[in-house]
Amino acid sequence: MRECNYDKFPATDIDGKLWKDWTDIRSELKKAIGNRKRIVIVIECYQGVYHEELKEELQKLQPDLWLDTQTVFKSNAEIATMTYPYVTDDRLFGYRAHFSYQDFLDSDKLNDIQRKVKATSGTTIVYGHGATLVAPDANIYVYADMPRWEIQLRSRRHEINGLGVENKEEGASYHYKRGYFVDWIVCDNLKKTLLPKADYWLDTTLRHQPKMITGAVLRKGLDKIAHKPFRVVPFFDPAPWGGQWMKSVCGLNPEQSNYGWCFDCVPEENSLYLRVEGTLFEMPANNLVFYKTRELLGAPVESRFGQDFPIRFDFLDTIGGGNLSLQVHPTTQYIRDTFGIYYTQDESYYLLDAEEGATVFLGLKTGIQPNEMIAALNQTQETGGAFDVEKYVNRWPAKKHDHFLIPNGTIHCSGAGAMVLEISATPSIFTFKLYDWGRLGLDGLPRPINIRHGSHVIQWERQTELVRNQLVNQIIPIAQGDGWREERTGLHENEFIETRRHWFTAPVTHHTNGGVQVLNLIEGEEAIVESPTDAFEPFIVHYAETFIIPAAINEYTIRPYGTSAGKECGTIKAYIRFRQ
Repeated sequence: MRECNYDKFPATDIDGKLWKDWTDIRSELKKAIGNRKRIVIVIECYQGVYHEELKEELQKLQPDLWLDTQTVFKSNAEIATMTYPYVTDDRLFGYRAHFSYQDFLDSDKLNDIQRKVKATSGTTIVYGHGATLVAPDANIYVYADMPRWEIQLRSRRHEINGLGVENKEEGASYHYKRGYFVDWIVCDNLKKTLLPKADYWLDTTLRHQPKMITGAVLRKGLDKIAHKPFRVVPFFDPAPWGGQWMKSVCGLNPEQSNYGWCFDCVPEENSLYLRVEGTLFEMPANNLVFYKTRELLGAPVESRFGQDFPIRFDFLDTIGGGNLSLQVHPTTQYIRDTFGIYYTQDESYYLLDAEEGATVFLGLKTGIQPNEMIAALNQTQETGGAFDVEKYVNRWPAKKHDHFLIPNGTIHCSGAGAMVLEISATPSIFTFKLYDWGRLGLDGLPRPINIRHGSHVIQWERQTELVRNQLVNQIIPIAQGDGWREERTGLHENEFIETRRHWFTAPVTHHTNGGVQVLNLIEGEEAIVESPTDAFEPFIVHYAETFIIPAAINEYTIRPYGTSAGKECGTIKAYIRFRQ
């Protein structure tokens, strides 16, 4: 394995003021309150914040009236009943809800509390989820944000509840499911209305280490990011099949048993860092997607996907680990009908690295009988025995820089010994595991197997010859110039993502063509991204780092840099296919 200077804390510098402890934050809010005879302050919260800490510290402002929106919510039982058809009893899957905060609040209690707000002089603070609805004409808006990765960590530790329900003790997968299908939709829709007008933005990701910036600084930072290359904050997680490659290459804790996952570009999950007065301020990367949609995505991508960032890059490390679960992703119609999601997780495996003998399982063997295979899978699940994977599924040799294409409905999994850069569409929860090699999850429980779902979406015609001819290393030379060459590596015609690979020893010119692009430095220690018109500051990337090029950039160049100057580097680029 190689050592490298992978940056785990990428940040964008922005001028402005940052307050970074509760005493400092309260002092600023007191200045904002001033000597006004009547003022209403809204403290709006994303799901997952530590309410006990926020309430304890903000009540020290000593308002004349403190109102907690928890008292306005419908009962736990009412909300559980209302959300059940969308949350369901399934361990993983639900159905996309279309609730707003209004659906969670008791209308009579809401009217009562609004009358209190209007009748009170002095300083009123309305705190909690949906505070904006209680006081829609507040004088000061403060938003307490929360990144989804931190929400997941808190739910694993049983520290937080969902919106309007007491569910701390539920398993982490149930928390994630409720967030994905209900809570985060509700929170995001309200947040979108506050991003343009909030007066202050709170980062309480670290317990008892709050940070606050003005809304103006937040918006200035988002605008800057939308016009320059940038990286989201990666996060790493162990897995039952996890490997050892990322430990050295990404500089991770060597005491951890393994790392299987890295989300290196999943804006709906990852964070962004602003560096304000030398301090990192963390917020969900989705804030950028919501606030600067057109500049980031481009008009054609926005027209097709709205405020969804449609391209996902992540790492799957099985070097020194084991096989992933044998799995399949739903077809587009199935994911719409069954889960209310309008596009599916087409994907591909790009091999950043591979051990000798590494393999990828992809597609079905020629002539297999669907009923026989499903019966064998069900029998394995019922008896706990072994499933003869290679009787039914192709096993392909895999080496560094191979690219395997995986349109929805294709059975697949990475074998042991591979370092996969997974390039895919964004929906991240819809993997139907068919067989998991008899393993338990890290929680000590059997991992969910979804043979029934999988049986409805497997594309049985994707057998050996079709896979060989259409899905394995479909490399086509596209263009070349002085010191560079470009290749098309996929994806399959059924998939909406296009990928291009560039090898270069000299500068390569790229154009966004009106759409967002995502790249990874797949070869070389360092490269530099530059604007021919000096529209943004030069941006340095390191080996294995994923970076995003907003549509608004239009034209940019990439060349080897630092220790890689004069050597051959490589990038893989993904973008939304609009024209052939």
